[in-house]
Amino acid sequence: MLQMNSTEDTEPEDTNKPSSGARTLALTVCSAAIGGTFQYGYNISVINAPTNYIQNFINDTYMERWGTGLDTPQVTLAWTIIVSAFSLGGLLGALLAGPMAVRFGRKNSLLLNNSFLFVGTVLVLTCRMAKSFEMIILARFLVGINSGVSMNVQPMYFGESAPKHLRGAVAFSSAVFTAFGIFLGQVVGLTELLGTEPLWPYLLASNSLPGLIQLLTLPWFPESPRYLLIDRGDREACVRALGRLRGGVAPVLEMEEMLQEQQNVSTDLNSGCAVAKTPWSLFKDPDLRPQLRMVMAASSAMMLCGNDSFYFYAYYIFLEAGIPPEKIQYATIGTGASELTASILSNLLIERVGRKYLLVGGYSLMSCWIIVLTVALTFQKRGVAGMSSLSMVCVFCSILSFGLGPAGVTGILPAEIFDQSARPAAYMVAGSFMWISLFVTGMLFPFIVNNLGNICFLPFLAVCLVAAVILGLTLPETKGKTLAEITAEFDRKNGRKKKRQEGQVDEPIMDHYQLGKVCSFTNLTQDPDPGLKNGD
Repeated sequence: MLQMNSTEDTEPEDTNKPSSGARTLALTVCSAAIGGTFQYGYNISVINAPTNYIQNFINDTYMERWGTGLDTPQVTLAWTIIVSAFSLGGLLGALLAGPMAVRFGRKNSLLLNNSFLFVGTVLVLTCRMAKSFEMIILARFLVGINSGVSMNVQPMYFGESAPKHLRGAVAFSSAVFTAFGIFLGQVVGLTELLGTEPLWPYLLASNSLPGLIQLLTLPWFPESPRYLLIDRGDREACVRALGRLRGGVAPVLEMEEMLQEQQNVSTDLNSGCAVAKTPWSLFKDPDLRPQLRMVMAASSAMMLCGNDSFYFYAYYIFLEAGIPPEKIQYATIGTGASELTASILSNLLIERVGRKYLLVGGYSLMSCWIIVLTVALTFQKRGVAGMSSLSMVCVFCSILSFGLGPAGVTGILPAEIFDQSARPAAYMVAGSFMWISLFVTGMLFPFIVNNLGNICFLPFLAVCLVAAVILGLTLPETKGKTLAEITAEFDRKNGRKKKRQEGQVDEPIMDHYQLGKVCSFTNLTQDPDPGLKNGD
């Protein structure tokens, strides 16, 4: 019988974990993220360098087919479709992520997700041979599906695998790898590397290498313990996975918390597995509406705040600042480096400062810098000296502010404020709003620039201000709290006292363990009904 003295397990914040567990968790994070959210950042930035080459390819292909070239607006339209296909694919991927995470598991969903990527790679590498720019559109759509799935499944996987005292930092690593993907995509797109006319198909196809790394490494790491216990009903597999992630010993308190969550979710009478909620059931459940509204607002604000537009507008700001056009590609790398630096810093601060302060603080700082940027652009138009340099500073500082909070905290929220049965559906809703907002921003921003000129960032200022106010007033701090404690905070903020289910207690789990009491895992790994099969 495996026994453990509870005096060693009643401290959920104990960070003296075995090094093997920390190493396994860190390697799991790297393996999942390199083929996950890294791909989202990489594929956003890598498409910028070959813009002119792809537009020429579109025109040349059309000329060879029909004997006449395309007008500039028609080429721009075709290019816009290629860019927008990524967002549309991301929306479909977000809708697929929930069912995939429930049916195949978190880890296997990330592995299967690479199939979209590899098909897109084949299309990109053969498009010139086939003389078809339509293949690029399809490839970007498939890459978007890959990003949409990974942006939802990966934070879910991390949030369910990390210990409570590291949950935020581990989940925030998704944002670190997204920023790293943006930065590396900008570097690989330099003209000295793959950003040349002969090599642009290989530049777009280079995203298959991180996917290959994930396929070779991720199978060696454990599945989400919460998924194994609550969704699959396999307690023994859960204990094994949790033991690997915690250095060989599954903590009693963490296992007990998962068992309590398992008892509180709806289960199938035949299989004993949790019944996953649908997005529609979330909208109909009055007890979950405050959390759902929170996730929808945060996900929409993340894409409507204008951060991606800063990357687009940076070229014109750098050009006005006097940087030679051929050198702007190097200055642009600084924007990616800024977000990467901020995300790493935020990863170190999240368990100290908390989620709410980083999120609200990030949007508040963005609001300040957008105001300064608007003033600088206005005076720059009037020829005031030094304003172009100030505009550059504002771009970097705005991106830094975004990386400090909204970039990473937004993806953590559904994992922390929804239970196991509702979490996949919550990520479907959050992902859908995120990708729709990204699509809307990408389509409207050129028109906003044409019509508003120097004050084109004012709509984004409004989004940042509204997001800071709403999240500041309604979002409870989730740092170091269990799901029951977070739910109680939502109930308190919304003036409701939710009727607790039978057997659910108000006190923290650790309060039910007495010093010196011996705990055993035997009752945790045994099913109440020996005849019930909950395995694969």
